[in-house]
Amino acid sequence: MIGGVDALLLLDVDGPLNPWAAKQGSHPPGYVEHRIRLSWWSRRRPLVLWLNPEHGAQLVALSERTGLRLAWASTWEHRANTMIGPFIGLPNLPVIEFAAHPDQSAWKYPAVQHYAAGRPLAWLDDDFDLYPAARDRFLADRARDGLATELVQVDRHTGITAEHLSAVEAWCGGL
Repeated sequence: MIGGVDALLLLDVDGPLNPWAAKQGSHPPGYVEHRIRLSWWSRRRPLVLWLNPEHGAQLVALSERTGLRLAWASTWEHRANTMIGPFIGLPNLPVIEFAAHPDQSAWKYPAVQHYAAGRPLAWLDDDFDLYPAARDRFLADRARDGLATELVQVDRHTGITAEHLSAVEAWCGGL
């Protein structure tokens, strides 16, 4: 809690936790390859993920230091708890469900706006610039309502770094 309000730290999987755009064979240090077979993955070969097992402890520690409540803001939705969290040591987290907000032109923003429901939030993602009009509308709505919002752009080639976590902590300290 921050100032008596539950503040959120939202996590995306692909990009921040799984730097999928890193060149083959040159993933950032600390990342471990995981090959998983998924019924919804349409290809015959396994899905390859690169995950850093230290991220779970780092995110939990950040949550404990700042009072931010972790939640998934990923199209992995509930699968993030069963297929990503265990690899990096995260407990089950609340999940933002995107199916209830199917406006593809607005990306994740409507579902996040609904889930955040008047709470400050920091959000680690790599795709904020894909929907600039929706992003700007989201930020304007939150600013109008006096809600602190920090969108932390993560490079999908490197994933979450200490600098990203420090930025979240600094933002939180300024609330």
